Amino acid sequence: MNARRALRLRAEVAAEVPTTAMIMAAGLGKRMRPLTATKPKPLIEVAGKALLDHVLERLRLSGVEKVVVNVHYLADALEAHLATRDHGLEVVISDERGLLMETGGGLVKAAPLIDSDPFLALNSDNLWIDGPADTIKLLASQWDGEKMDALLLLVPQARALGHKGMGDFHMDRAGRIRRRERSHVAPFVFTGIQMVSKRLLRDAPEGPFSTNLLWDRAIEEGRAFGAVHQGLWFDVGTPQSIPMTEAALENA
Repeated sequence: MNARRALRLRAEVAAEVPTTAMIMAAGLGKRMRPLTATKPKPLIEVAGKALLDHVLERLRLSGVEKVVVNVHYLADALEAHLATRDHGLEVVISDERGLLMETGGGLVKAAPLIDSDPFLALNSDNLWIDGPADTIKLLASQWDGEKMDALLLLVPQARALGHKGMGDFHMDRAGRIRRRERSHVAPFVFTGIQMVSKRLLRDAPEGPFSTNLLWDRAIEEGRAFGAVHQGLWFDVGTPQSIPMTEAALENA
């Protein structure tokens, strides 16, 4: 990207960022074992900082004011960590100690605590480098509430460092997304970052369920869109991915 285009992109990113974000931090972190035997995955350190702290710092810098964090696995450790650090954000806990609600159920349970509509929803193990513009602000600048229920931040396979999957989504010229077909490759990977309307949660089932259920309905209705991340994104899913990510961060 040349300097003139980068300056233009920065100028275009002027949309208002949602004041509230939901951070998904309740998972069991099975792929990160044995590191997660005694520590929840969001507290695993990369480049000297917990994954969760990386996310909180980026949200604060983007203008987010409040975060709702759901907890289940080793919840006491997560709450203690959040209580002993000042991230410049209001932090509210959505407690799933009694029952892990999965991603969709977690959003529904936390919805009464989420003040803004639309709002941001992020996985707690996200780690990314901005491109020519702030990633969260860029996502917000592409939001259109009249036609969208979900706007997923996607990264091209070539910039999904450490990712070994076959991709998640295709995207048409209008930005609408569709899923990868079985046994086929898709050009875009979901980063774990999205901006959604509370409309996405309507008529949701009770109990634990995956956000995929809500996405599939939005895709069918033509209300699920993608925005392309302009920087790098790291799939920090296993212990082996940590040194590779740290090396990439040093050289970025």
